[in-house]
Amino acid sequence: MDSVPQDHDTVPAALDAAATAPPALHAPITGDAEALWAALQRVPQHRAPHLGEALIEAGVLRRQQLYEALRHQATLGQHLPVGEVLVQLGLLTPAQLRSLLAHWMGVPTVDLATFSPEPEALSRLNAMLATREGALPLLVRDDTLVVAVTDPWDHRLLDMLRFNAELRVRPVLPKPGTLAPALARAYGTQAAPAASNAHGAAAPALPSSLFELTEELKRVSAEAGDAVVDVVSESDNTLVRLVNRLIADAIELRASDIHIETSEPPRPVRIRMRVDGELRRYLELPARVRFALVARLKIMADLDISEHRRPQDGKLDFSRFGSQRMELRMVTVPTSGGLEDVVLRLLGGVKPLPLERIGLSDDNLAALRKLMAKPHGLLLICGPTGCGKTTTLHSVLRELNQDQRKIWTAEDPIEITQDGLRQVQVNPRIGWTFAAAMRTFLRADPDVVMIGEMRDEETARIAVEASLTGHLVMSTLHTNSAPESVTRLLEIGLDPFMFSDSLLGVLAQRLVRRLCPDCRVAEPLDAAAERSLARLYLPTDAAQDEGAADELIARWHARHAPGAPLRQYRRHGCQSCAGTGYRGRLGIHELAVADEPLRELVRRRASAQAMFEVACAAGMRTLRQDGIDKVLLGLTDLPEVLAATSG
Repeated sequence: MDSVPQDHDTVPAALDAAATAPPALHAPITGDAEALWAALQRVPQHRAPHLGEALIEAGVLRRQQLYEALRHQATLGQHLPVGEVLVQLGLLTPAQLRSLLAHWMGVPTVDLATFSPEPEALSRLNAMLATREGALPLLVRDDTLVVAVTDPWDHRLLDMLRFNAELRVRPVLPKPGTLAPALARAYGTQAAPAASNAHGAAAPALPSSLFELTEELKRVSAEAGDAVVDVVSESDNTLVRLVNRLIADAIELRASDIHIETSEPPRPVRIRMRVDGELRRYLELPARVRFALVARLKIMADLDISEHRRPQDGKLDFSRFGSQRMELRMVTVPTSGGLEDVVLRLLGGVKPLPLERIGLSDDNLAALRKLMAKPHGLLLICGPTGCGKTTTLHSVLRELNQDQRKIWTAEDPIEITQDGLRQVQVNPRIGWTFAAAMRTFLRADPDVVMIGEMRDEETARIAVEASLTGHLVMSTLHTNSAPESVTRLLEIGLDPFMFSDSLLGVLAQRLVRRLCPDCRVAEPLDAAAERSLARLYLPTDAAQDEGAADELIARWHARHAPGAPLRQYRRHGCQSCAGTGYRGRLGIHELAVADEPLRELVRRRASAQAMFEVACAAGMRTLRQDGIDKVLLGLTDLPEVLAATSG
């Protein structure tokens, strides 16, 4: 039971409060790069076989205490490393444990107050990444970058650094209290302007980087000890500035959402961001700030800070608190233990894109513009939540938004604003629903009406009636494909004859991550790979038809690579894309135009499969086919397309 795998004897960095300093097991290395490199080459001497034995050998733990910790570990429902158990029982502080682990495993401690990082090492990591993650590059030798980090066993961080630096990474432990000042010196982090105190004297400069602000919150939490539950108030200057920095970083990273997840101590507050559709770990804060952090955000969004049992939602205008113009939609969600999570969606500053820039193929763009030119009818955009339906609708409205047209929109919420549109926020709690808004719009002389979502039979019926009486109506549906949207509306009770007469077309879409143009890697396809790609592209009944595959491959060569092999691209990773290989997103689309054969199927309430086959015969390209075309154009990669179109 004493044996704990070496790789798991770690303590999360966010548990580290500035506790009492650990005993000096070995002197920190001062400003000598060669001495540090030599220390990294040495094999630890007198290394105990297990962490517990090493702690006893170091004289900081008695054997009886170790047995007590191991018994407690055995009673836990899930495996917890023995080091973390010792911290939970109060037998060690996190700082002591990390120092002891470093000594046991031969990780040197460096006094960064006397150490000057080499310029080549600093150039390997950009300032934003280094200060955000608390990682200071010190020197480069051969293919290895030596980096000072507070937790040398944070494998996620080390992998990120390795990916960005494109070198092996050897972590070292900074002497307590020296990392934040060294980062500020190395990357030129500017402190906030000194404020004057009541006597007119300059107050000490406040920390300005996210790393410094986080360390300051940890210090305040640690100084309070265990006597209080919430030691930081929502008006604390450090917390206020950390929240502002958090939102500013989300804007800079082009994040769509910020997720703040609170837990009972000792688990930290976890903050994640959704960038290009993918959630990424961003920051961890001490558990003691969990109430103050949520309260601060509620104050910014004008919500009730005394209400913890019910969800709340509101909007936050960041221009009141920071320099950037950004509106955020905020929702609080009560969780177990009387806690609350917060999700912030970044809305403001989003402007409608020109229709040519939303990723439509030339054929789909021409067909969609032809439908938009109709004076009346129903145009639907479908897809799952977060696939860009609202963005597409507003791109269509941007092109229709002219002085001779009156355009009404009913939305929940209003995410994109445009001059010239008359935009209405629905509120079901007071009876101001989509259906009620539609009835009102029809008495207000509209030319074009946009309904945020067809959620019920009443809204859909009024929309169909409006489209038959001389109005162009647009809306969205949460369905997976264009033909499924038609059958869904029939299932909720629409009259098939009226619906078939009103329908202009259905555009289904998904979002896939766009390959970073600065680091994408081209790979030529051999004959076998071309044929495999053709089988993925062709309909199921034609996938094994060699003649159809040959014809398709010939068309691809003529369009994308005359006289040369076809190429697909894969991601690599660079500083421009934060090592992910992707930068931004683009849409893949499936446009079903309501021609007479499709309308006849609607009147007969035919199946979605029958409608799908008729639409394909009329020239509709499926989501997967549109995605593969964009793979061959180098805009995205095949795994992204297959993930978005599977099932």
